[in-house]
Amino acid sequence: MGRSRYIITEPDKPHFLTCTVLEWLPLFTRPALVDILVDCWRYQQANQELRLYGYVILENHLHFVAQAPDLGKCVSSFKSFTARKIIDYLHARRAERVLERLRFAKRAHKTDRVYQLWQEGSHAELIYSAEVMRQKLDYIHHNPVRRGYVDIAEHWRYSSARSYMGSAGLIEIDRWYS
Repeated sequence: MGRSRYIITEPDKPHFLTCTVLEWLPLFTRPALVDILVDCWRYQQANQELRLYGYVILENHLHFVAQAPDLGKCVSSFKSFTARKIIDYLHARRAERVLERLRFAKRAHKTDRVYQLWQEGSHAELIYSAEVMRQKLDYIHHNPVRRGYVDIAEHWRYSSARSYMGSAGLIEIDRWYS
């Protein structure tokens, strides 16, 4: 997983992960960009044995709990694929100011690219018990409430909270509890 200080030590176990847009740019206010993230997770569920237990996508970062035989590779390919698709989207819409910021803020050692979308690392935290799993899922689901975006967690469209309440969400998840 590159230069991250947060190492996935037990890749076959669930981890709480965070991915943040460089400079905290609010890109995920655009539904088309959220669709890129969700479509990538769907692909990984079907082809890379990704188990997604919960997620929330906010305007400039996302949290999720996931497990896969090679979770580090899954996260790396998620970030790489979504970055390419999002940058292509921004180019197609001539979002030059955003692209310029992504170009300017790119880390100097990233010499293989013009832009950097994601901050380095994914802040992986091992989920080592049912109690920690519930704590992380509650944190994820109540993040939009704490920020004042919604009054009830399941009202946030870009979250698995509604799936845990028995309603259909944007993506199929592996429910940890009922």
